[in-house]
Amino acid sequence: MTDTIKAPRPATAWSAPAFRLLLGADAVSLSGSAVSAVALPALAVLELRASTTEVAVLAFLGQLPNAFALWAGALSDRHPKRPQLIASDLASAGALVSIPAAAVAGALTVGHLYAVAIVLGAAKVVHGAAAISLLPALVDPDQLHDANSKIGAASSVADSAGTNAGAALVGAVGPARSVLADALSFLASVVLLWRMPGPETDTVPRARTSLARDIADGVRYVARQPTIRTVIAALSTLSFGLAVMNTYWAYYLLDRLGASPPAYGVIMGVGGSGGVAGALLAPRITARIGIGPTIIVGFAVSPLAQVPLLCAGPGLRWQIVLTAALAVQLF
Repeated sequence: MTDTIKAPRPATAWSAPAFRLLLGADAVSLSGSAVSAVALPALAVLELRASTTEVAVLAFLGQLPNAFALWAGALSDRHPKRPQLIASDLASAGALVSIPAAAVAGALTVGHLYAVAIVLGAAKVVHGAAAISLLPALVDPDQLHDANSKIGAASSVADSAGTNAGAALVGAVGPARSVLADALSFLASVVLLWRMPGPETDTVPRARTSLARDIADGVRYVARQPTIRTVIAALSTLSFGLAVMNTYWAYYLLDRLGASPPAYGVIMGVGGSGGVAGALLAPRITARIGIGPTIIVGFAVSPLAQVPLLCAGPGLRWQIVLTAALAVQLF
């Protein structure tokens, strides 16, 4: 009788120390950003009495840097990624610290929030491009799927936890001071990134071409790939609709429906648990029905989950309904 020799289980992305540090840096900064996601709308709507137009401009300016994502991606390929991650986090921390400083001096305005929104948006684009480009250098090719799943799950947990913490902070110290938690989270991210071993020293440097040519090559590559091209077109369409909704989401709940900042934070935080569940269950769902059908179902359910917004009113009952709808959408 012979013993059956079991093949060793493949190592997961968690076995790479550099990946653990990147995951921790992303999680801590995202949890802080979730605090600002509650504090900044409350600050603009309830304390600075921003109008619907000002709220729309604030949301637009925060998203405007995304238009330069192609340039950020090309630049991330040309330069070491870790310094880009650290610089973007430091820029975000500096911009956020300026809010309570201006509030204490009595000089905080909606225009100041506009400037902060642009800096945060630009830093987010740079950080995202660098992190995506860096990930394949941190883990083996067969660990990329596991790494992305772990990042998705950690991001959802951090976002949900940070939003609930933001609600508590806004109620305890006010929205202006609450953003200091986000600034501290970016500084904590910098410390983790600084400790990350440099995986890029072993990579072969690319031949230097013009930035415009790099971008054109990337666009042509995407255009020749039917699957990537289709997914990007679908994501762009969905993102456009969500951007319109998200522009007035906070204003609608805080001003029109009369939700308090803590209640708004709880809606965002509990609703975010849907994102946690979706990230954790995505591998099982895709294994059962396939990646394509999973994406299609997600695209179909997301807008349907917003139907309760059409008839929502003030009060706890509707807050519960909107929380459930948000959870379904994020799932």
